[in-house]
Formats: sequence, structure tokens, C-alpha cells
Amino acid sequence: MVKPYADTSVLFSLFVTDAHSPKADAWRQANPVALDFTGFHRIELRNALGLAVFQQRLTPVESLAAWQEVEQDLAAGLLVPTPNLWSKLFREAEALAEHHTPKIGCRSLDVLHVAAALVLGATDFCTFDTRQAKLAQLAGMQVHP
Repeated sequence: MVKPYADTSVLFSLFVTDAHSPKADAWRQANPVALDFTGFHRIELRNALGLAVFQQRLTPVESLAAWQEVEQDLAAGLLVPTPNLWSKLFREAEALAEHHTPKIGCRSLDVLHVAAALVLGATDFCTFDTRQAKLAQLAGMQVHP
């Protein structure tokens, strides 16, 4: 059974129109399953929306509308809040960092997303980040979109 994990780059492109949105939307239409939504997703997506406002890529109204869509998807069960998995996530992330960062140069947030996917039992990893994709492949997941 396929269980996808979408990182923040994909979630951002699903809730905000950007260059990756057509690809993210096509992937989501082909994979209409509920997606895990961790506390890590919550803070990183909220920050990404705020950063887009700061960079003037979004207006405050557009950012708020995107976050309201996130809340609607949570209420509808399209995004599923996960229980607190920080201790498991950090153990998994440390192992990934030890084994793969010296070879492929992962950033901490890349490692945390891949670790979260593994802890949640994901088989597929969805990202637009090339380093994160490489790490997910090395961790045994299929990478999309």
C-alpha cells in the first residue's frame, strides 16, 4: 500500500499558486488520500506563508486565505494531524544525518522531513527539493511528483 508524505514545498504549492502548483495539483489529483500533517508541517508552512508576505510574493490577505484552506483541509480530514512524534523523529533524524549528510550534504530541515516520513510509515515522499529527494531515495522511499 502506498502512503505518501508531502513536504512543505509541496504543501505550499498546493495552497498557494506558484511555479510548482500545476505539478503539485496534478500529483494531488492522482493521490487524493489523506496526508499526515505534523507539528513540523504546521510551523514550517506558517513560516513559509509569512516569508512569502515579507518577500512580497503574497499579500497578507492571500496568506490568510491559504492558511484558512489548510484549516479547512484539516477539518475535512484531507490533512490529518499527527500525534507528538518528536522523540522518534529526532532519533531517526540523527541516524539519517550520521549516515547520509557527509555524502550528500543534507540540511537539518531536509533530514527532519525525511525522518518524519519514515516515522509515519510513508512509502512515498513528495518534494520539489532535490537534496531532500535524494535523501528520501536513500532512505528507501519513492520520490514524487
